[in-house]
Amino acid sequence: MSRRKTERLLNLVICLLATRRPLTAEQIRQAVPGYDRDNDEAFQRMFERDKSELREIGIPIEVHRDPWENEPGYRIVREAYELPEITLEPDEAAVLGLAAQVWRRASLAGAASGALLKLRAAGIDADLAEGPLELRVDTRDPAFPALWEAVRDRRVVRFGYRSASSGELRTRVVEPWGVVCRRGKWYLVGHDRDRGAPRVFRLSRIAGQVTPVGRPGAFTVPEGVDLRGMVGFQEQPPERVARVHIRPGTCLGLRHAARSVRSGPDGWDEAEVTFTDPEWFAGWIAGLGANARVVDPPDAREAVIRRLKGALR
Repeated sequence: MSRRKTERLLNLVICLLATRRPLTAEQIRQAVPGYDRDNDEAFQRMFERDKSELREIGIPIEVHRDPWENEPGYRIVREAYELPEITLEPDEAAVLGLAAQVWRRASLAGAASGALLKLRAAGIDADLAEGPLELRVDTRDPAFPALWEAVRDRRVVRFGYRSASSGELRTRVVEPWGVVCRRGKWYLVGHDRDRGAPRVFRLSRIAGQVTPVGRPGAFTVPEGVDLRGMVGFQEQPPERVARVHIRPGTCLGLRHAARSVRSGPDGWDEAEVTFTDPEWFAGWIAGLGANARVVDPPDAREAVIRRLKGALR
């Protein structure tokens, strides 16, 4: 929606809320900026579209027909427009505060902050910034937002997935049942249409874009399915060690996580860092830019190179 149209719809809502009596279409035309005041046909088409769009999103525009007037009048009854008073128990408000903190580093951070602001405006304290509880989720996996939307909309997705054992990249078509976090790693649980069975996919191994297939509501999640249980049965890969060259004076987080750090060649420092999944490790190292470079093992190095080339494209 264009900014001009958004402003016109907002002005129309304000006008119909503020009026004490129903306004005719001509009165609205003169009062609301953005309507064509010279072309009657163009105004009528635009006004009808605006009314339909506002009603579709739940704004109740009422039509009043006065027997003494030739034209109908329009208004929004404030009691029908406003939400009822929101009352939350302290534990319910605490849950909402924690949920907002979960999304603080994700793409939903803006929506979460706006929701807390509205709750505070209603007199509900759901901000736990100073409280004893702290919950953060790392959602740096690029596939997360698209998969979360697909789970919400019950929409089939297609994506490239790299095998943990062979490194081979294959296309998967999946009915996404849920996205689960376990031990700091994100997993997609769903029905793999090509294999005809439930499968678990680690988000860090998803390569490229996640593409929606078909329309929303295309499948139903089986009743009683235990998403966390399915993720918990996944075999954990063995721990490995990577050698990483670090530019002096940088990458403090990586230095703290390293098993050892010593002077390396060409004035760089050399760190030994443990990891289990090359793709997740590559996302971490690639985020450090030119300050870190993986020397070995080769699959971790190649994973970093793929990330950086993808960012360049």
